[in-house]
Amino acid sequence: MYNELKTSGEILINNQKLASDGRVAPNTNVLVKFPNEGNDVNVPISNEPINVIYEDDNWLVVNKPAGLTSVPGPSNRCDTLVNRVKGYLKQQGSLDLKPHIITRLDRFTSGLVLIAKHRLANSLANQQLASHKIKKQYLAIVSGKINKAHGLINEPIGRVGDEFRRRVISDGKPSITEFWVKESFADKTLVQVELHTGRTHQIRVHFTHLGHPLLGDQLYNGPLDQGISRQALHAYSLKFYDDFSEHNLEFSVELPNDMQQVIK
Repeated sequence: MYNELKTSGEILINNQKLASDGRVAPNTNVLVKFPNEGNDVNVPISNEPINVIYEDDNWLVVNKPAGLTSVPGPSNRCDTLVNRVKGYLKQQGSLDLKPHIITRLDRFTSGLVLIAKHRLANSLANQQLASHKIKKQYLAIVSGKINKAHGLINEPIGRVGDEFRRRVISDGKPSITEFWVKESFADKTLVQVELHTGRTHQIRVHFTHLGHPLLGDQLYNGPLDQGISRQALHAYSLKFYDDFSEHNLEFSVELPNDMQQVIK
């Protein structure tokens, strides 16, 4: 990144452009101007709408609907969340057109997604992500009745061979999921979930391991006749520290209609 700054950005030392790689004295005023990230021609613009919950110069928080893929892939390169955010930023006249998804969600999981608008925000957010300082909470509807009010699932998760789904296996990666029962029914339970690690499909795998797969979760054999056509999982709460404003930012959204209908 330093070489890129030297060629297309700026490093100013006491308002003078840095001319060499010399030492910087204590109490020196250092100003770094990052170059714009421009446009990746391999990522098409989509003008489909996004549901913006919060926005400033550095961050975008959106409420992703179920069914929308987060990032472009072989099966969909034209209308993912990244494509839509790129179109949104383009409409605003932004020169940074490479949105960085920080808290990615599975295609059929709905809820809050944090997006960094530029490379510095991306770097800062990824440091928080690596140290588990970005707090995400979910609401899930699982099959069966869970009889305890609170639980901690501490079981390693990994893959067996090349299969897509994950499992609890002895040589998997450490994985910790905490949950609280919010409402119980005869054949299902609404749980509030917090991840203490970030494994692929972690919530879905852990509750399947407990014998309570999520409603509508075809991949993990969840019940498919409960009035919902996707896994009943929603990222409803997001909290992180904004290094730019030096404040904590916290957001929440309600359950989507399809999950509300299941528990009515």
